[in-house]
Amino acid sequence: MSPESTESLLYKRAHFTTRLPVACRFTSAHFWLAQEKDGVLRIGFTKFATRMLGEMVDHQFDLAPGTPVASGQVIGWIEGFKALTELFCAASGTFEESNPALGEDITVISRDPYGEGWLYRVRGIFPEGSLDASGYCALLDATIDGLLDAQCRT
Repeated sequence: MSPESTESLLYKRAHFTTRLPVACRFTSAHFWLAQEKDGVLRIGFTKFATRMLGEMVDHQFDLAPGTPVASGQVIGWIEGFKALTELFCAASGTFEESNPALGEDITVISRDPYGEGWLYRVRGIFPEGSLDASGYCALLDATIDGLLDAQCRT
């Protein structure tokens, strides 16, 4: 299943707008997961995550295809203009591959986060507590409200 070719839910809050693919699941760490064939999940950053990281400049995955992974496990790192962050696995199972396109042009993560900018694939199942698009909208509301409140206090 390809999230970029499916129905989407429009989300707008403050100065942030995105379209969330309804066929995807989402995590509280701002990853999306799309079911592909044979139990493989394609995983990437949500548009909100890419906005928080800023322009992407470099990345590295620290494991080989076929490596067992657990949800929450550090699997690499990504550097954005605004931050360097560890990459955590969003699902348990077996690491299949990282997106080879990122080596050619890492900015595709920000330009097309739900399409060509996916990060990696895992053969596994959706993590417990993953959210549908409506649930993720509620999480975004709370997150953005928290950011706005913090901004008002400074």
